[in-house]
Formats: sequence, C-alpha cells, structure tokens
Amino acid sequence: MLVGVALSGVVCGALALALRRRLGTVAALATGGLLWSVVVIGLVTLIPADGAPGVVYADSRLDSCSWDIGGPAPDGFWIFSGGQRLLNVAVFVPSGALLVVAAARWRRSALVTVPLGLVLLAAYSVGIEWTQLELARIDRACDVTDIVDNATGAGLGVAVGLVLAVVLRPWRGGVGR
Repeated sequence: MLVGVALSGVVCGALALALRRRLGTVAALATGGLLWSVVVIGLVTLIPADGAPGVVYADSRLDSCSWDIGGPAPDGFWIFSGGQRLLNVAVFVPSGALLVVAAARWRRSALVTVPLGLVLLAAYSVGIEWTQLELARIDRACDVTDIVDNATGAGLGVAVGLVLAVVLRPWRGGVGR
C-alpha cells in the first residue's frame, strides 16, 4: 500500500509539473494533488490492511451492505490511529479541498464544477463500498455509514477549499503563482 502511495505521488507530482505552464502553479498542484488524493483513497480502502485473508467461503460472505447507520466501527487501520469513522471523514477532506482550489482556476465554471465534483466524490465512495461488498476476498465490509462519513469529509474539504481558494487565488494563473 505504501509503495502504491509513493509511486502514485511521483506520477501525480510529474503531472502537476507538466500542467504548471498551462494552469499556473497553484491550480496545477491542486489538480495533481486531487488526483493523488483520489488514488490514495482507493489504495487505503481497497487493499487489505493485513494481507489477503485467502479464501472467503460463499456462506460466510456478506450479501448486502450494513445499513446500521452509526453502528459499531473498529479502531481504524494498522497504519492510522483513531476511530474508523473519523478516518473515513478525514481521508476525503483533502479531495474536497483540492477540488475547490483546482476548480477555482476558472471562477465562473467552478459554480458548476465544485458541486458536480462533490457528487462525484460521493459516488466514488459508493463505488468503493460496492467493490468491498463484491470482492469479499479483500476482507473489507460494505457499510452505508462509511458513505455518509466520506461524503461528510468531502463536504468539509469543500469548505476548507473555499478558504484556501480565497487565500491562494488560483484564478490568477501564470507561472510562479
């Protein structure tokens, strides 16, 4: 998992450097960072934390998501401390914030791009949970509470991004800004 995070960081950093002339430094870094944060979310949520469990027999496989909103959640993952619900919120905050900063490069279209991006981040969370349900072998559980927490994190990230966009002003564009 950590190798994937590092390698994807290098690729997304190179993308940001390549976009720098076209978008300006702030928007290019936000775009590369947004892509990287989405990849990291996928890696953290879809790679088994303790290695593949091996065989998951059909009779022990869950056939639906847990609809126990706010139900019991374990203490996070081996690499992250804290509760899983807090982690589910925190992991989506950077994506929401970087979405706003990247979209703010084009101020007028950001009024459509940011809400659409927020919906896409929530849909990404739904896709992750569906994948966890279908691929029982990765030893992850589908839980609707995770979707709520992830969407909450993305929404909080959008609020943070609004403040960052005002401070960083990515719409100025240009190299070195």
